[in-house]
Amino acid sequence: MRVGVDGLKIPESAKRGPLGTIEHAHQLGLEGVFFRSVLDLSPTLNPAELRNARARADELGMYLETGLGKVNPFAIPEAPELREIGDGDTLLGFRRMMEACAAIGCYELWSSTAMVKPKFPGRLAWDRFRTDVTWEEQLVAIERFLLRLAPYARDLGIHVNLETHEEISSFELVRLVEAVGPDVTGIVYDTANPLHRIEHPTWTARRVAPYVRQTHIKDAHLAHGEGGLYYQLRPCGAGVVDLAEVLPIVAESNPSVNLTIENYESYEDRPRPPEKWLIEVYDEEFLAAHPDLTVPEFAAYLEMVHAYENRIAAGELPDLDTYAAQPFGYSETVRYIVDSAAHIRAICASERTTI
Repeated sequence: MRVGVDGLKIPESAKRGPLGTIEHAHQLGLEGVFFRSVLDLSPTLNPAELRNARARADELGMYLETGLGKVNPFAIPEAPELREIGDGDTLLGFRRMMEACAAIGCYELWSSTAMVKPKFPGRLAWDRFRTDVTWEEQLVAIERFLLRLAPYARDLGIHVNLETHEEISSFELVRLVEAVGPDVTGIVYDTANPLHRIEHPTWTARRVAPYVRQTHIKDAHLAHGEGGLYYQLRPCGAGVVDLAEVLPIVAESNPSVNLTIENYESYEDRPRPPEKWLIEVYDEEFLAAHPDLTVPEFAAYLEMVHAYENRIAAGELPDLDTYAAQPFGYSETVRYIVDSAAHIRAICASERTTI
């Protein structure tokens, strides 16, 4: 299993461009780059630009992964580039992107089911809690759209892989993959996002592992605060996710899957993001929106949180505000990535796993 990095969140990616980002990742000792959209490699799907990215990754012995975009018809209007690349025809746009990916040997393609609105508090940040259209209606629309993409995927030998994004549960993702067909769909397993849906990382891994074809490896702080729990990204090994438990589960189903670090972004590259995300785990309406959640998993989730809070209380780890107050520029972001990679590699090399 090779360890790489998110092509948008590695620092200075916008300044360096795709080729420079691939080279930067190689300089940091990483083994691949995952650009979420093929449009990040070339906004116009220029064949020469795409071939150059593929060739540079190959020259450096690195994996190159990419993807498509949102597959929720209620979210697609918020990403107009998906329609523009098809000259106004969204389905044609997706087909063109899929064909461009296949032409450079990228057959595992990232997608996700909704957007995030970080300026809104709590549940209102996530499309799961929209009031103009229910989440159930969105899931139906997503399935129908994926079924329309399925013939293209079969023709090209592609999997459209759905991320365990913050708004969707792993239960729902598994049902979508099984409904559309695992021959054309799969899962991008983000190891920390399911925490937003009150899912324990190890339990989630067991659910999704048979369908995992890409990953986002990350970790997070999770502790009590006003209104529920507060989530904050942390380097791998410094959060609640026990990757030593999770990675072997994934490896058993897909031993060749690439492990892509998704890091906290440098404040020099984009405006300072929210320091914390509220998860309203004790709110009746919030809990009602998770009908698949079982009492045993909820109990395991809270036990995990309490164990992490004990580590903070013992001074082993900084609390939320202390961590948020620290500078986070280029050098800190690089350290975050390098430390996360070292943690992942140590797990992969340990006798405890067979990765």
